[in-house]
Amino acid sequence: MHCKGCVIQQIDYEVSFENCTQPALVQAVENHLKRSEILVSQLDKIFYVKEQGIKELYDFCVDHASEINSIQFRLDQTEWRPFSEVMEVVEMQWIDQVIKDEQLTSHYQPIVTPDLDIYAYELLARFYHKDGTVIYPNEIFGAARSRGRLYALDRVCRLTAVQYAKHITQKAFINFIPTSIYSPEFCLRSTINLANKLEIDPYRLIFEVVESEEVEDMNHLKNILDYYHSRGFEYALDDVGEGYNTVEVLSFLRPNYMKLDMKYVQGVSTDREKQEVAESFLEKALSVEAIPLAEGVEVVEDFEWLKQKGYQLFQGYLFGKPSAIPQTTIAI
Repeated sequence: MHCKGCVIQQIDYEVSFENCTQPALVQAVENHLKRSEILVSQLDKIFYVKEQGIKELYDFCVDHASEINSIQFRLDQTEWRPFSEVMEVVEMQWIDQVIKDEQLTSHYQPIVTPDLDIYAYELLARFYHKDGTVIYPNEIFGAARSRGRLYALDRVCRLTAVQYAKHITQKAFINFIPTSIYSPEFCLRSTINLANKLEIDPYRLIFEVVESEEVEDMNHLKNILDYYHSRGFEYALDDVGEGYNTVEVLSFLRPNYMKLDMKYVQGVSTDREKQEVAESFLEKALSVEAIPLAEGVEVVEDFEWLKQKGYQLFQGYLFGKPSAIPQTTIAI
């Protein structure tokens, strides 16, 4: 077993001609790939092609195939896609260099108590091109998914956040995407080793599950969280209003913190439907002995309503935006 995809490696494209109705084309492609020395291996009408040759194969198929979309491709056993989309993946090669060169920093956003004391900071990745221009999260994570680099991107984000946690004394919330963890024993080893090397008290690091709505295998997620817990770390569930709907599931996962999604926070002081969700969430959190945290708080009225109901931690622009230097005082 190995840490699947955690290191940037050369991509081999799996290209299928099984639905192609041009037998002559398949033979021509086979001959062309062997002649050009870009064929890695072949299984009947499925070809494994080096990335440096994929554009050449694409151009060849555009010139010779009558139905380009009868040809499909995929990366690393993901879903098959029309071959007409392959160049979109090739054009996203820039993300490989961003990950290799670690072109990112972490910003700190405060998490506060009802008395406005800073309890923790969430460490949020910020990405940059070589020229210093910003790469927005939706752009980089979209590219990572398309190129199969989500494992490697998630890893470098976690390692960078741990490094930045060294500069604060409060707790640090560090995001991770559970669908990018192949095996916790292998994928998370480097994160644990770095925390130990920096002599960071494990209790200060809180690993936060994001994209919870995409988690389908709760047993796999539980294994990841158990791995963190066994090494002294705490963990939080993000967007609980979206991804986890039953006390039974939450009791199974036993999070230390639960974060209420901002769409139920913003306007909660006047919106009865949001109030019902917020109250139900609070009840669920307390029933599994998790600390309830409201994120996305932007106005005092929502803060006061949530505080009065019993929420214990708060995060949002009302208290501070993510910043390169940790904010030390809170005034609202």
